[in-house]
Amino acid sequence: MGKKGLLLVGHGSKKPYNKQLIEETAQTIAQKDDSFLVKSGFMSINEPTVEEQLNAFRNEDIDTLVVVPLFLAKGVHILKDIPDILGLEEGSYAGTFRANGSEIPLIYAQPIGSDPLLAELMLKNAYQAIDELL
Repeated sequence: MGKKGLLLVGHGSKKPYNKQLIEETAQTIAQKDDSFLVKSGFMSINEPTVEEQLNAFRNEDIDTLVVVPLFLAKGVHILKDIPDILGLEEGSYAGTFRANGSEIPLIYAQPIGSDPLLAELMLKNAYQAIDELL
């Protein structure tokens, strides 16, 4: 079984830290799980764009492409803009993608949403703030 492609989608921002956060998260994912070839792309302002990274994946030897939005909740980018870019019907989370001369599965993942890990992160940040300021 070959590698899977993972496209981590960020919103994009004029603040350099936001781009850096998405890129560092992509690198961390790649280090944690080497079954994924990981790239990051942005909806606006930053480069590379989602479209540019989709084109970059077309030449990769992958057997599946998973598009994972690094967004908390379902807004217009999640529900409309990203599916449009991926050629998916609104409300659909699966399609096909042409890579390396073959049609492969394209899977669109959910945003972070209400995950218990998010609550743990917020508690960690709360305790860290208390430790720093008290």
